[in-house]
Amino acid sequence: MAGQIPQRFIDDLLARVDVVEVVGERVTLKKAGRNHSGLCPFHQEKSPSFTVSADKQFYHCFGCGAHGNALRFLMEYDKLRFPEAVEQLAARLGMEVPREGADDPRAQAHERKRKEGVNLLELAGSYYRERLKMPEGEGARRYLAARGLSPEVQQAFAIGYAPAGWEALKGHLAERGISEAVQIEYGLLVHREESGRTYDRFRDRVMFPIRDIRGRTIAFGGRVLGDAKPKYLNSPETPVFHKGRELYGLFEARQANSRLERLVIVEGYMDVVALAQFGIRNAVATLGTSTSEEHLGRLFRMVGEVVFCFDGDQAGRQAAARALQAVLPQMIDGRQARFMFLPEGEDPDSLVRREGSGAFADRITCASPLSEFLFDHAAEGRDLATIESRERFASQVLSAIGKLPEGVLKSLLLTELSRRTGVAQSRFEALVAPGDVPEAEPARAARSERDTVPRTRPSRGGGSSGGALSLMGRVLQLLVHEPRLVSRLPEGGDWYPMQDPEAQLCHEVERLLRAGRYRSAQVLLAHFHGTPEGERLTELARRELLIPSEARAAELDGLVEHFRRYRLKPSHQEEVDALLSKQQRGERLSQEERQHLMELLTELKG
Repeated sequence: MAGQIPQRFIDDLLARVDVVEVVGERVTLKKAGRNHSGLCPFHQEKSPSFTVSADKQFYHCFGCGAHGNALRFLMEYDKLRFPEAVEQLAARLGMEVPREGADDPRAQAHERKRKEGVNLLELAGSYYRERLKMPEGEGARRYLAARGLSPEVQQAFAIGYAPAGWEALKGHLAERGISEAVQIEYGLLVHREESGRTYDRFRDRVMFPIRDIRGRTIAFGGRVLGDAKPKYLNSPETPVFHKGRELYGLFEARQANSRLERLVIVEGYMDVVALAQFGIRNAVATLGTSTSEEHLGRLFRMVGEVVFCFDGDQAGRQAAARALQAVLPQMIDGRQARFMFLPEGEDPDSLVRREGSGAFADRITCASPLSEFLFDHAAEGRDLATIESRERFASQVLSAIGKLPEGVLKSLLLTELSRRTGVAQSRFEALVAPGDVPEAEPARAARSERDTVPRTRPSRGGGSSGGALSLMGRVLQLLVHEPRLVSRLPEGGDWYPMQDPEAQLCHEVERLLRAGRYRSAQVLLAHFHGTPEGERLTELARRELLIPSEARAAELDGLVEHFRRYRLKPSHQEEVDALLSKQQRGERLSQEERQHLMELLTELKG
């Protein structure tokens, strides 16, 4: 986006908009005294526990705890990022969103390029849909009919056809003043360096537009009709399309059901579309890449359960193992992941046609839970009657458990591992516990040096749950709970240990708070919504801050003093970062590594 949105504009926007109208357009509300009530759109319920207050301009669900203002509602319900939600609210009132720094030529050029790309791809999508209706699209229409796709499903997924000619789309866009350079940049043309020739990337293919969560075309996938290779072809990476982030069918799934609870991850376009034809409208597909943590982070913000669908062969089992590693860090309590393996030689498209939607839906419901697949995968090919095999089995399971967030699932898996191996659970718990060098070592050294200045000594009361916070984590928590404290931070930022990822986030939070655009914790969290940084800040906001209000400024002063006075030699910083990072991931440090870390930490120097 071209510049930050000023806080004063956000405040004015929220003062003008009516949260009851915004929510009422998406949720059926009934007047209940001074408030309005209805069924919560964020969890399944039979009796209303969702309340919207016109007086407070606030919504709250007494069932699941969802709450916020009109801006937050749009972000959660429509899955918009913060700037997009502001734009949508502003459009309701006919207001132009101002941007601080919007006169920056680079920012303006970036915004123009983004809009240029989206408009170009939408134009190409319209062209492909029109070609499907023409005589030249007869072969594509026959193919789609043979696959049993109804006109309604074709329309829902905006399917089209790329003509067989080498320059059909190129000429169409050139007539509308779009240069070849722009068409190349957004993946519609291929440029051959040796000859200088350009031609259409997609030729004689059924075209599947890839749309973002707002329904804007950002790329294409094409299925060949003839014998050309590859059978399926995706757009390349462009300024608006990144394969490791996007999922085919996500927009369409949300259009079919805005209250999704489960999403099924399949392999390709035709799997998604064929399942939709049979009434299974909650399938998505990755775009030629393995399922990533970024994919899963997006999905789990929308639904509580993800089902991975794989072929039953060895390649499918290997893909499932990769998916398991990606999903483990996402499994906070309340989320579910399941693994579904298809019969040999079948894919979702062929199987749903052979056995029908009911039987396929039953397969989804009966898919193996994460715990079952984890143990089965670790036991695969091993004779657990031998001690050595049981040791390798337990080590593999423990490695996976170590990637899980703290919670009930982690405890239950340790209990089950103990039952299967006969080893006491306490022994396993010790093995997956953090290393023996606590983060408090620097704090202990700092306390011994600062005993003469008790008012600045950081307390240990940073929070009530989720494990001990790092020192920088405590700074972040104080700023999230009380943004006004930013005025106590030294100017310049030279006190930050910038190799620390938490320090980089803290520096960004300080910058936003100092700029005056994000004076409230809610708007600060909204700025980072949908990112790993946002998840971290939300976690800190949820942790109770046990430090009394009157002591918080002194707590922050003490932490900053620690970072300013006691810093590691730069030559050792990377080593310490690597060792602490390994420890925080739950990996045990060797005796030599622990000793080396202790030696480095003793070199804290004022």
